[in-house]
Amino acid sequence: MRNSQPLQGETVIFTGTPKSDDVFELVKQYGGSPVSLPLIQVAELRETTDELRLQACPTYDWLIFTSQSAVTAFGAKLVRHNVSPEFIARKIAAVGSRTAKALEKLGFTVDFIPTVFSADTFVKEFNPTEQNLRRLLFLRGSIAGTTIKEELPFEVDEWTVYTTERAGDSIESLVDLVQQKERLNVLFASPSAVDVFAKEVAPHTGWDGYTIGAIGHMTEQALFEAGGPVHVIPDTYTLVDLVKKLAGRKEG
Repeated sequence: MRNSQPLQGETVIFTGTPKSDDVFELVKQYGGSPVSLPLIQVAELRETTDELRLQACPTYDWLIFTSQSAVTAFGAKLVRHNVSPEFIARKIAAVGSRTAKALEKLGFTVDFIPTVFSADTFVKEFNPTEQNLRRLLFLRGSIAGTTIKEELPFEVDEWTVYTTERAGDSIESLVDLVQQKERLNVLFASPSAVDVFAKEVAPHTGWDGYTIGAIGHMTEQALFEAGGPVHVIPDTYTLVDLVKKLAGRKEG
């Protein structure tokens, strides 16, 4: 008989900032206790050129979004400068179903999503049909990688719309929890969160005695390079799927 609450008695720590409460509710449904201790924080990057850059968006053939944070920051700029999605009216590419849903909530239609929610899969699968493709605009974060700009065979401009920084407020609490190592699970959604954990938490706690989950092969690689294991990684790169995979592991 299947256990309907495989996370009973388990603490599940999220080291990022989930964009909705559904993952917390899912952990509770499985019997676990969700704890949010973000190691990174994102904020919209506001610049004096924002309005001009918005006005230039229709000159691009495609706009590319790889995260919900980029969508949130872009949406804030649209509202602030009273620009409608209809004015932008470009084809939209989104990495990830959650990114696509966030764009649709703003009023955009998403024209392309890669089968695997990662930048390297995106550049392999993105094959627009336009004969005279001119320019693409990648709306990115401050520490985004170079894959999209360097590996797409098109002219790609970049617009940094949000910043990612270390969030120090959670570190002491996270160290205390991990040191207890009582039925503990730590989930990572980005290499940047892994980097902060490796530098400021792991030296006090080590990497053993708790379950580590990761979203995406880039996050998995970051954990391996930092000296940590990866016990759980979902086939679909979302937090919901990671929690489901974690529950399946505990159930088995």
